[in-house]
Amino acid sequence: MATIFSRAAPLLAPQWGQPQARGMATLKEIRLRLKSVKNIQKITKSMKMVSAAKYAKAERELKPARSYGVGAKAFYEKAEVSQDTAKPNHLVVAMSSDRGLCGGIHSSVVKHIKAKIGTEGPAVNTRLVIVGDKARGILQRTHAQNILYTFNDYGKRPPNFADAALVANVILDSDFKFDRATLVFNTFRSVISYTQTELPLFLPSAVEGANKFNLYDSIDDEVLKSYNEFSLASLIMFAMKEGACSEQSSRMTAMDAASKNAGEMIDKLTLTFNRTRQAVITRELIEIISGAAAL
Repeated sequence: MATIFSRAAPLLAPQWGQPQARGMATLKEIRLRLKSVKNIQKITKSMKMVSAAKYAKAERELKPARSYGVGAKAFYEKAEVSQDTAKPNHLVVAMSSDRGLCGGIHSSVVKHIKAKIGTEGPAVNTRLVIVGDKARGILQRTHAQNILYTFNDYGKRPPNFADAALVANVILDSDFKFDRATLVFNTFRSVISYTQTELPLFLPSAVEGANKFNLYDSIDDEVLKSYNEFSLASLIMFAMKEGACSEQSSRMTAMDAASKNAGEMIDKLTLTFNRTRQAVITRELIEIISGAAAL
């Protein structure tokens, strides 16, 4: 037993080098952390520049795209087309994208839809058509039974009318016979502001039952069906352009805030590194002076 203790003693005895080792390890950790934060800042600055260029393009494309929404809504407003909220079958179309790192722009749409479903109650049979993986990933956790269709691979490129027509055709050809439909999307206000907007989507039966529909010339059923399909695609196209512009502006703002936060963290880590380094140097000098004085 004495032999075992004598061998273990040297392993526990040395204590002089441990504070210095801990100090050097701390310096190394701080240096690695500082390097990683600087790399993150480079990435966020690059993403901000890319988002700024995409935002400028999205804003230019939004101005002519708004005519799709204004023109489609004008007919329904003039004809005073309305929806019967007492009917149970309700279809909600949510607009998001597959890309993140843009603040709470996708979660805001999801919160709006959840609040809408909560206020309608269990008597309403609500089904969801979701464009984009971000909103689908959130709604999948709580409202998986309400999801009817999802569209992915959206948001990596600017939306076009073919994308809107695809969504419109899927809605019209779906097995779910809805009585009313609502389009939920983000409306661009400014570089730092966007709002959630609800837009009603009407069926040909709702148009035929409008109060002022008879004021127009007699419209053939096939013509009305074709116009309703085109107006649905136009409204979805309008929502896609509004959402894309809002997303790019939100991502640019989020990356700018992330770059500023990284800069503040770099300043704090640099100060901590310098203080720790000075403490290590001071401790080493004290040990040298103490050793020289002991001799």
